[in-house]
Amino acid sequence: MPLAEGADPRLRQAMQRVLLAILPGLLLLLWLYGWGVLLNLLLAAGAALAMEALVLRLRKRPLLASLSDGSALVSATLLALALPAYCPWWLAPSAAASAMLLGKHLYGGIGQNPFNPAMLGYALALLCFPQSMTHWPAPQAMGLLDGLQLVFGLDGSRPDAWAQATALDSLRINKSLTIDELFAASPAFGHFAGRGVEWVNLGFLAGGLLLLQQRVISWHAPVGMLGSLLLISLLCWNGTGSDSHGSPLFHLLTGASMLGAFFIVTEPVSGPKAARARLLFGVGVGLLTYLIRTWGSYPDGLAFAVLLMNLTVPALERHCAREPAGSQP
Repeated sequence: MPLAEGADPRLRQAMQRVLLAILPGLLLLLWLYGWGVLLNLLLAAGAALAMEALVLRLRKRPLLASLSDGSALVSATLLALALPAYCPWWLAPSAAASAMLLGKHLYGGIGQNPFNPAMLGYALALLCFPQSMTHWPAPQAMGLLDGLQLVFGLDGSRPDAWAQATALDSLRINKSLTIDELFAASPAFGHFAGRGVEWVNLGFLAGGLLLLQQRVISWHAPVGMLGSLLLISLLCWNGTGSDSHGSPLFHLLTGASMLGAFFIVTEPVSGPKAARARLLFGVGVGLLTYLIRTWGSYPDGLAFAVLLMNLTVPALERHCAREPAGSQP
């Protein structure tokens, strides 16, 4: 995938294919949480494009060529999908604007950013507004009008009946229930993982396989991430006891596992270029995601895992310097 700034038609085509591949997971998220997902997407996309245009204007760069490459829209979409549905209206645009300004243009624009912009925007929002970022609605819990009232603060108070702990939250704080009892007692759990979230992850898996088939991404980072997440969750899995950290299937089909594996760790700028380095990058993200989920302060941890591994990219590239670089296998 070309990384130079401008209206490269190959870059634009790759971004269009990424957006197309996101659709199955996006539609399932919309089915699961309702119109709040679409509202997040519209607010984040608008803010990202506005910030991109502002910075390009200040840098005296061509607006139309740079805006039309689709990279800002992809980053905004990934960020919006990671945010809680029906979060306050200002959260999505502020996170998207931060992602563009601090995650992309602070370093010179596309092709030069050392950190994944979407994950940097998400991490900043989580650190600055932890309460808003961890307040997820129950699946299919509200309609459009109630959701708009919640987003824009018109209801006077946040209706706690519409919120529930996620499957990762419930598992992390569980002290006494066995896994079977937890699945039966908590509405956050579905058949294998989070209620509805397991289908969303399968939707992103389908989109990721499409990207692999079209050679938009290579297999190295996704296989590295999912393989290491599978292996460490298998090694640390102790059955259905109350101290269990969840089965491998649970970790693969909950949180942002598939979104991260196929759409985030494959970001070509902040990740390594050599195939072996991409594989090691994915392995590191998978391991760190599990460690943060299980023993960290945040229920998922994918964003922090990606950002930490972004710091290791120069070392990974040096380690794999003898391997020919290339973005495709």
